[in-house]
Order: sequence, then C-alpha cells, then structure tokens
Amino acid sequence: MARWMRWIFNLLFALLTRRDVAGLENLPPSGPYILTSNHLSRLDLPLIYGLIGDQRITGWAAEKYERHWFFGALLRIGGGIFIRRGEVDRGALHAAVEWLRAGKIFGMAPEGTRSTTGSLIRAKTGAAYLANETGAPVVPVATTGTERALRTLLRMRRPRVSVRFGKPFHLPPVSEEDRTVALRRNSDEIMCQIAAMLPPEYRGVYAEHPRLKEILTQRNEG
Repeated sequence: MARWMRWIFNLLFALLTRRDVAGLENLPPSGPYILTSNHLSRLDLPLIYGLIGDQRITGWAAEKYERHWFFGALLRIGGGIFIRRGEVDRGALHAAVEWLRAGKIFGMAPEGTRSTTGSLIRAKTGAAYLANETGAPVVPVATTGTERALRTLLRMRRPRVSVRFGKPFHLPPVSEEDRTVALRRNSDEIMCQIAAMLPPEYRGVYAEHPRLKEILTQRNEG
C-alpha cells in the first residue's frame, strides 16, 4: 500500500506542478540516514515522500493528525510515528532511534512545525539528538514553492515547486558535559546546510548566521 501511495504522490506532483528536483544522486544507496527539510506546507511530506520511493522511510507527525480522517489514514499507511508536541515524547524518540538503528531512513522537519512566514524558524534539537544517538548521517533537503502551491492551483495554474537534496554529512559527537550547547550547535549546523540551498528570502532566522556565511563562502570558492 505504501508503494502505491508514493506512486500516486509522484504522479500528482508531476501532473499538477512544475516540479524542479535536484540532488537525488546525493542520497546514500542505503540507510540509515536522516532526511532533514524546511517545512512550508502540508504538501512538503507527500512531495518528498513521492521522490524517495523507498519502503524504509518514515518520520514523525504531530499527534493531532492521528485522529484526522484523511491525514491520519495516510500517515498510518506510510508508517508514520505520531509525536506529542510541547513535551519530550520519549516513546516517539525511542521509535525513531530504533528505526535508524535498523538501517532505515527517517525524515523530519527540524523546525518541528510549519513556518507561518515562509522562511526558516529556529530548529528544535530532535534531528541532532537522533544523529548523536545513532551515528546516522544527515541529508539536508530544501523545498520552495509549496507554501503557495494550493493557491496557485485554485487559480487554474500549475505552481512551481522546487526540491534540493544536499550531500550527506556527519555531525560531531556530543559529550555529556556540554550536551545542551552541543545539540544546539549541531541543530544550527543542520539548518545552515538547509539554508545554503535556499534563496535568501527563505533563510529566516539563519540568514545572518556565521556558519551559513562560511558554507556559502566555501561554495563560492569551490
């Protein structure tokens, strides 16, 4: 069933949008790895899910969607892990860690929620935590255009949406002595890698981050 759902998502985006995809060759041939994307719209998940085409991918979804007649059904079919927002949901964290330790792929939005401004907001530390607990590499993903796709479709026009997959990278291990600071630093690294693939107007709170400037400088010099 999940295979058919991915096929349907891929077909719908191919037919209804002008989809621009780059960097699929950067995806590792096998797991474990963590897909980390900015979050602009409910369309982000089906857009990326349709492109990956892998049975071994899952991710977190807000617990409120578990009871939704449509999204709840889709997420259960896709093997989503429901997580309680606003608290440390140890059950959801453990499930994600075990999924990655089994050599699979975990997708998530480090920001923890959709951006209402269309630009990056400060990330939570969940992605950095998973990377530290499992040693899995992180693959940054940048999406644009999904935040206005539905409005464009309602005007009977095909919206342009873009997805960029960056190269996988490993985060430095976190010691217990500076755990809080190190997880925050690693979270910022993830977001700056995403921001580097986004147009300037999407970079939000990371637009002036020193690490982003380093990444952009290295890219220009390379």
